[in-house]
Amino acid sequence: QVQFVESGGGSVQPGGSLRLSCAAPRAILSTYSNYHMGWYRQAPGKQRELVASISPYHITTYTDSVKGRFTISREDGKKRTYLQMNSLKAEDTAVYYCNEVRTPGSWGPGTQVTVSS
Repeated sequence: QVQFVESGGGSVQPGGSLRLSCAAPRAILSTYSNYHMGWYRQAPGKQRELVASISPYHITTYTDSVKGRFTISREDGKKRTYLQMNSLKAEDTAVYYCNEVRTPGSWGPGTQVTVSS
């Protein structure tokens, strides 16, 4: 199954920034530009939620809690999707995953984001 690889997480203080990166697996390199990509997150004790998405036409959507703070982007030539996270809050603490939105593949290990003073 298709599995993306996330990176870029870490520990930051409230108000800080992080940039997450998602690499496409070799199996889909030739079709990656057709994928509708999304960043998800799962906080302890909560369900996984879709945070942001970007279509093959670069149309973006965001969940209300991150609008104005997070920016999703993609570089089809590099087969990567990014999530720029600014003005981070404690409630953004979670494991972040990337996956295709319409037909998600298997979930990777994700990347941990911890926001704490």
